[in-house]
Amino acid sequence: MSNSNVEIVQELLKGATQPEVVNRFVAPDATYVSLTFDNPDLKKLMPWAGTHKNGGPAGVLKVFQELNTFWTIEDLEVHDAFGEGENVALFGTFTTHSVKLDKKFTSPFVFFAKVNNGLVTYMQYMEDTFGTGSTFRSGGTWKFQSNPVGGEVEV
Repeated sequence: MSNSNVEIVQELLKGATQPEVVNRFVAPDATYVSLTFDNPDLKKLMPWAGTHKNGGPAGVLKVFQELNTFWTIEDLEVHDAFGEGENVALFGTFTTHSVKLDKKFTSPFVFFAKVNNGLVTYMQYMEDTFGTGSTFRSGGTWKFQSNPVGGEVEV
């Protein structure tokens, strides 16, 4: 296997629940940002959300293993990958399949990472959290007023 930074990040994303992969590619002081820097309401729904500083391989592994107890991840595909120096970005799609409610949603994602000396030191993962979170929705409606000249919408 080549050790280019893009390939390192791709291998990490593919094997993020496997200790041998995470231990090989994640720095001991790595920081991982999942979906948000800090959003207590989102963390209630998705406990892995937020900034995990200096968690290293064990912290990254815990996040991805926890996530995979709530969902089965299907059809993860990287469509584009870019790297320049230490910076790497992956863009793609995946489908979440909620374990409890048996609901599916396909979301775009971006995975940004910094790689130094063959180890990932920083990761930031973004997805359509409104959509993926809907796989946990068991009922009720939300009311929104976003359009300054429009009325209220219910979801």
